[in-house]
Amino acid sequence: MEATKRRLLWHGMFLFLIGLLTGLVEQKFNNPRMGLAAHLEGVMNGIFLVASGAIWMEIRLSPRLKAAAFWSALYGTYINWGITTLAAILGTAAMSPITASGHSAQPWQESFVTLGFVSVGVAIIASSILILWGLRRGATI
Repeated sequence: MEATKRRLLWHGMFLFLIGLLTGLVEQKFNNPRMGLAAHLEGVMNGIFLVASGAIWMEIRLSPRLKAAAFWSALYGTYINWGITTLAAILGTAAMSPITASGHSAQPWQESFVTLGFVSVGVAIIASSILILWGLRRGATI
């Protein structure tokens, strides 16, 4: 399990760095407001992974559920940054009326980004619930 903890910490710092680098080019995107959101998604999701790694040894779940928490956290965080960055590049308004600011893209692009955001929401909520369940007082392996 120590290896999984280190992997979460590594991925967290890597995603944090990707978020910082995204911030350097956010003004170049078709939708700079969504570029700012992509920058923040990278930074915040990186912090989420680092925090998850820091508590990983305290999470009491079966190996299968712990693997599900790990992979859904990685999927949710990386794809969240990726879909938000893609939305910034394409200028979509999908599921983001505040950052859309009059932007829109082709219907298939809007649908793709919407599907991406929905899958990210499901994954990160599932991961959070599993982690929280594994941290409850009476949790055992």
